[in-house]
Amino acid sequence: MFRLITVHGRSALEYNGEWFDLATLSGDDALRDPLAAVARFNELHAWNDLCATSAAGGTVSSEELDAPVPAPRQVFAIGLNYREHAGESGMEVPPAPLTFAKFASCVVGPTADVPLSGSAVDWEAEIVAVIGTQCSHVSVDDAWSVVAGLTLGQDISDRVVQFTGAPPQFGLGKSFPGYGPTGPALVSLDSFANPDDIGLWCEVNGERMQDARTTELIFSIPVLVAYLSSICTLYPGDLIFTGTPSGIGAARGQFLVPGDDIVTGAEVIGELRNRCVPGAAPLSL
Repeated sequence: MFRLITVHGRSALEYNGEWFDLATLSGDDALRDPLAAVARFNELHAWNDLCATSAAGGTVSSEELDAPVPAPRQVFAIGLNYREHAGESGMEVPPAPLTFAKFASCVVGPTADVPLSGSAVDWEAEIVAVIGTQCSHVSVDDAWSVVAGLTLGQDISDRVVQFTGAPPQFGLGKSFPGYGPTGPALVSLDSFANPDDIGLWCEVNGERMQDARTTELIFSIPVLVAYLSSICTLYPGDLIFTGTPSGIGAARGQFLVPGDDIVTGAEVIGELRNRCVPGAAPLSL
């Protein structure tokens, strides 16, 4: 088991509440780079064992953490992957994974502020799969073998930008700065009793908005990996936001405002804590 984190821009392992700089622990300076660490995820188990007899860099503080993968090459996101969410959105369940891109510049850490781009910005709690091996045309049966681990994400969405025009385009409305909080750690698959059954939730100002399990996914993580890899080459550090359950703000007629606190949680992985602050609106055309 391992929990891969990023502390002060360097990859580290979290062990018993303390962090251990991975380059120091392994004796390999290349592993200071989180992407290099993800690409060698199969070796992290052995280095994690060394933590028990090594000197820690410090106590883990969520305020020090960056995203576990701060600079992913590709960020895929899946829409309408829970039936109840498709229903609350007034849309049909898609026949294949409804895929769009979040641009990597939106990815931030687990306690980063969310600068709001307008008056219709929404929350979307999601489990995020992190690819560990360059691959293409992976079978469903082999898909878990190319996943380095799982983390937690918020697919923050500006609904006005997302649904401007016909047909709408999703990517820009979900890619403002700070619209991709992830973390607090990339957690190895063997840390979960069943990686296909993880509870996740979202609270805004202490009110539970979303609460679901990944057993409810229409397209499971192995199916998503197999489908995406049948079209695109996947690379170490690529993120797959796997979809959000029901309970979004648009369905409630409630959107985020400055001062709101978003707490997103998942079993085993932990929590994101993000505060909403005033941001910059897009260019008006």
